[in-house]
Amino acid sequence: MSRRLPTREQLQFQFRAIAQQFIGGPKRLAIFEACLIGLISGIAAFCLRAGAGFLGSWRVHGSAQYSAWPFLPLLGVCGGFLAGFLVERVAPEAAGSGIPQVKAALGGTKISLDLRVALVKLVGTMVTMASGFTLGRQGPTVQIGASLAAWVSRWVPTSPNYRRQLIACGAAAGLAAGFNAPIAGVLFVVEDLLHDVSGLTLGPAIIASFTGAVVSRLLGNQEMGIPPATSTPVETLYQEWLIELPEIPFYILLGILSGAFGVLFSRAIVALQKLNRHTLKLGLPLRMAQAGLICGGVVSILPATFRDNAGLREFILSGNILWTTTALAFVVQFSLTSIAAGSGAPGGLFAPSLILGAALGDTIGLWQASTIDLQPHTTYAFAGMGAFFCAVSRTPVTAVVIVFEMTADFNLVLPLMVCSITAYLMAEKLDKQSLYDRLLELNGIELDRPDPGDHVSLNTLRAEDVMQRQVETLDYRLGVGQVMQAFSRSHHRGFPVVDQGKLVGIITQTDMARIHKHELPEDTPLYKLMTPQPVTIQPDAPLSEVLYLLGRQKLSRLPVVEGRHLVGIITRSDIIRGELGYLSGETTQVGPHPVPSYVVYQTQGPCVGNGRILVSLYNPKTAAALLHVAASIARERNYELECLTIITIPRHQLPAETSVRITKSRQLLREAERIARRWQVPLHTQVRVAHDVTQAILETVKERHIDLTLMGWQGEKSTADRIFGSVVDAIIRQAPGEVVLVKWGRDVHRIFNHPSGRRSLQFPIWRRWLVPLRTGVRHAAAMRILPGLVNLSLQPDVRLLKVVKKNISDSELRRLQLEVENWGHRLNGSVTMSSVCAHSVADAVLDVVHKERCDVVVVGASREGMLQRAIHGNLPETIARGCNCTVILIRPAMAN
Repeated sequence: MSRRLPTREQLQFQFRAIAQQFIGGPKRLAIFEACLIGLISGIAAFCLRAGAGFLGSWRVHGSAQYSAWPFLPLLGVCGGFLAGFLVERVAPEAAGSGIPQVKAALGGTKISLDLRVALVKLVGTMVTMASGFTLGRQGPTVQIGASLAAWVSRWVPTSPNYRRQLIACGAAAGLAAGFNAPIAGVLFVVEDLLHDVSGLTLGPAIIASFTGAVVSRLLGNQEMGIPPATSTPVETLYQEWLIELPEIPFYILLGILSGAFGVLFSRAIVALQKLNRHTLKLGLPLRMAQAGLICGGVVSILPATFRDNAGLREFILSGNILWTTTALAFVVQFSLTSIAAGSGAPGGLFAPSLILGAALGDTIGLWQASTIDLQPHTTYAFAGMGAFFCAVSRTPVTAVVIVFEMTADFNLVLPLMVCSITAYLMAEKLDKQSLYDRLLELNGIELDRPDPGDHVSLNTLRAEDVMQRQVETLDYRLGVGQVMQAFSRSHHRGFPVVDQGKLVGIITQTDMARIHKHELPEDTPLYKLMTPQPVTIQPDAPLSEVLYLLGRQKLSRLPVVEGRHLVGIITRSDIIRGELGYLSGETTQVGPHPVPSYVVYQTQGPCVGNGRILVSLYNPKTAAALLHVAASIARERNYELECLTIITIPRHQLPAETSVRITKSRQLLREAERIARRWQVPLHTQVRVAHDVTQAILETVKERHIDLTLMGWQGEKSTADRIFGSVVDAIIRQAPGEVVLVKWGRDVHRIFNHPSGRRSLQFPIWRRWLVPLRTGVRHAAAMRILPGLVNLSLQPDVRLLKVVKKNISDSELRRLQLEVENWGHRLNGSVTMSSVCAHSVADAVLDVVHKERCDVVVVGASREGMLQRAIHGNLPETIARGCNCTVILIRPAMAN
């Protein structure tokens, strides 16, 4: 039998190890990656600037050569439609400014950032700007840099935390290359994208940012349309830094107006996006064509200066302009940018914000000069740029630094600080959310501000803290017969293979299955069958890296080595126990050898059912509702109920020797007894004392021969390491019987609580049921449990929904209808079948839920399907978060 070749992932890890050895360690490799990211981000920023500049010059020249009225609107329509078509069909993630997408990706939301997104963003922004949209290119360079960094990170395997670091480096390099402001690039990532310096390794970020700015400058991007600053003698620097006393009210007024107009600007963009999406319901190409028509039509009737955004900025900053012209520039730029951004066009809002701030500041400056008889100067325009930028992005430090870096004039720092801080306070007073947060919220993404304690255990705990030190191993010289005996005697799914204590390979049940197929002789040595050079981890590796390797390599265990010597082994269960112990505060006792739980109270009912349903009660507010669901299923299937409450204790205490109070647990169990009598189902109860909930539930499942486990689920947002929550994830993976999760809707208390305070058995609200199907009706997991669930409804109206990417044939639809007809009698209600053609299953389901006003959504999936969907976009979480009704998830029993 030939030796199995290494997988692609294993080759990647070997390549990374070779690269680290060649370059000289992880730190030097990180510097190399930061330089590479800065280099390609700088090149991309230059290409965007050159392409947009060339096409923009052609547009300005064409409007002068031909009649501006038909030329500019026609160009706006054609270019907008083309750019929208490209983005919608190839990379929808490239729509908009790109900042919200990067912010969501750094916040843990699964949003695509790759070479495809970078190229579409690059081309789409070029076409958009050349079509006359009053948008900028600096915001897109942030997403382009982040996307290129994410693409680079896929060349070699990295942990999620390190990939997040590289994406942040790419974002900083993109902004630095766009503005020639390397310090501002790093500050913007910290201040707006991450909100926390602890989430960023500053060394690589600074290197990437400065590299991007240098490359962009060397390739020709030497200025942003900002007049060169004049040199100031050192001896007069302090005097020029001071703001004259009569000017202070005007700078404060500029900050107040910038904050107010910045909030209005943000709300206008969000309102127009809502109008286009929900009221007009136009696709992105039509929305952009419409915006291009408006922008081109308005600009065609204005002076020629308004046809070039860069020229308009220079014209305002020159200072030789009437206040009526600056006011007109502000109104036009405000309106057209809101329309352009409201269409979802790929283009940034940084440059428009600076133009709006310059126009507003210049207007205030001209008014100040006429009021207190001072010479007008451009300081107000520059201060307005920073203030308006700050009001939109809510980044006061970045606003000051970015204008300073573009002008290199220390005299602007004090006016910038006064105006930016005032604008920030005013904007926060009027609206707590920035524009980018509102755009994320519009797309259904809510980012929590990072808490220093969030996920700290994954980076604080190490592999050596949770690994099993006593490892069962096999000698590499053993024969096949001895290996089979080792597997038959143990519950392990794999064994490390060693040679005098050194790890040389690993053998798993998958390898043993291949051995059975080839019927190899029993004396075949193990080293010919094992997987050589397995993926390993060092003892000091953080749990985040361990969890990443387990997920990427699809492994159930990971050997821990020092050099080549095997020192332990770590599994997913060890990580879950380690995290629970850390969160409980018992970090000294985090370990892989849990003490069994102990039953302190137990009652037994008649053992007359065909199976048993386990209900774990922990939330008194929803315990009655969960018990009603369990009793309904039990009565339909002739099952018994097993109610469990768990009391957790610190790990330094033994469950069998710890005194606990079970008063609250007994109250929950008495409620279970009342509900079981009403439904006339047998009931068993028990109270367990345990170190962790997962262990106690799995022990109960095994000891009591549970066929179905019913649990509540809050429908919370998933993270990179947890899908439904640590406890539920473990039950889904390990419980052999069926697993049912219930996320309660807002009507749960109205359903299960009588107004008088007594529990009620009436369910008049749960009438409309929606069951999305992936396969046929007969084999769907949701349909097998549905007869028990609809007992909760007096007159169930069940709708079966099949979401397909293309219309199904008439014969297939008739076959499904025939299967549905038999279910109407079983469910004692109305059952209908329909199909919906859509690319997104979640969007289609949510659309039907809202239109039909469904009360319950029942989703079925296998264990692999449920977890795989969560990895590639958590369908249950999306449905649960998008609707207020009850969502029930069913994972069928695992095959033996």
